[in-house]
Amino acid sequence: MNTRIFSLSPLSSISPSPSAPQVFNDAVEAVDALDALYERNTQFLIGAFGSLAKGAPVTARYRACYPQVSIETTSFGHADSRLSYGHVTSPGIYTTTITRPKLFRHYLIEQLDLLMRNHGVPVTVSESTTPIPLHFAFSEGAHLEGSAAALSDVPLRDLFDTPDLNNTDDLIANGEYEQSPGEPAPLAPFTAQRIDYSLARLSHYTATNAEHFQNFVLFTNYQFYIDEFAAWARAMMANGGEGYTSFVEPGNVMTPAGSDKPETPLITRMPQMPAYHLKKEGHAGITLINIGVGPSNAKTITDHVAVLRPHAWLMVGHCAGLRNSQRLGDYVLAHAYVREDHVLDDDLPVWVPIPALAEVQQALESAVEEVTGYEGFELKRIMRTGTVATIDNRNWELRDQRGPVKRLSQSRAVALDMESATIAANGFRFRVPYGTLLCVSDRPLHGELKLPGMATAFYRTQVSQHLQIGIRAVQKLAAMPTETLHSRKLRSFYETAFQ
Repeated sequence: MNTRIFSLSPLSSISPSPSAPQVFNDAVEAVDALDALYERNTQFLIGAFGSLAKGAPVTARYRACYPQVSIETTSFGHADSRLSYGHVTSPGIYTTTITRPKLFRHYLIEQLDLLMRNHGVPVTVSESTTPIPLHFAFSEGAHLEGSAAALSDVPLRDLFDTPDLNNTDDLIANGEYEQSPGEPAPLAPFTAQRIDYSLARLSHYTATNAEHFQNFVLFTNYQFYIDEFAAWARAMMANGGEGYTSFVEPGNVMTPAGSDKPETPLITRMPQMPAYHLKKEGHAGITLINIGVGPSNAKTITDHVAVLRPHAWLMVGHCAGLRNSQRLGDYVLAHAYVREDHVLDDDLPVWVPIPALAEVQQALESAVEEVTGYEGFELKRIMRTGTVATIDNRNWELRDQRGPVKRLSQSRAVALDMESATIAANGFRFRVPYGTLLCVSDRPLHGELKLPGMATAFYRTQVSQHLQIGIRAVQKLAAMPTETLHSRKLRSFYETAFQ
């Protein structure tokens, strides 16, 4: 039996040769440099792992670090006050670690270009001191465990850096980050390792790679919407795409525009929260994710989608109507939220209001008018605007009615679900514009429970219309200038320069 000898004494460390800092006045050149440094360092780790997996002797520990971008300004001068991002608030040094520059290329160019124009100073690209975990150096879907069979006699953590939860928190996004004296201030809401963690989670939960996600995201809690979306998208691809370039389903199965069938067979085993992507140039298309039922799923998926910095996300799902005047199939446009989901209590205190965003509300209401044909006062026949309550107990009806019903009435709630307030609250927390349009599928306070066979006609007639409203709404949002959507309403006193 061939077993490599592994010394218990500390191993020396091997890293790529040091990279000198580079100063840039051009955002494209800066991002090219970030990409070159990132590719060099990740390939170093991948190469070292490959050699060891093939039986090379263990002689050292391998480490490579993330690239970083920094800016220094000495002026208190005001930038364009119409923008909510693209500038820093006071003199100092600001920096952030960078991962996957190819994936974030357009985003990085926009953010750096705004910084340089608003402050009239260059940016510096250099190596950080934050190690790249070996797991994150590989592309999504890679399985190190199988490849590491030849290293079974050596703990992987003794040879490479592995994910460190101390570097994957949300302190910056939560507004809880405390800058140490002499330390640069954060330039972005997420660090490189926090982003890499979420990219891996996205691939796991949705069975599609991060590159396929679009800037406009729809969340739903019913498979009916997925089936309708997939059928509509496939028909669109068969007809040439109508401006969309491809349709991607779980398993990264792609149907290109102009084709009536996917390039590879569809997967038969679905992930926990399958995602479907109707792609357009510049990530301007639509992503639809079936998040299933419950606030935990809603928080989990939005925690990870947020690192992609989407321009908006909307919830289009079913709810319980709480008013006697409502009928099955009516719509509810949320303009306020009651949070009884509790999953975000440690990250966003319950006393923080979650406001409705005018741009999103207008897009949703306009979409309802266009798709249904109702407008103005007539729209009230089928849609209520009001408070949506989100609860963490699906069987709340079985409890003493006096407690929850009294609170719902006092809050003026018109609908109840298990996801909407969570998605809106995480949108507020992560500065992602959000909105909610729900469809009444049951009225538990009035004897119309969600039971098999009671709403078959409703599902058949309303799902298609509701989905088309959601699609039309995000198309309207996509037509808006980016700076209009990412308004100052979601920014706190001290914000990072990156959106």
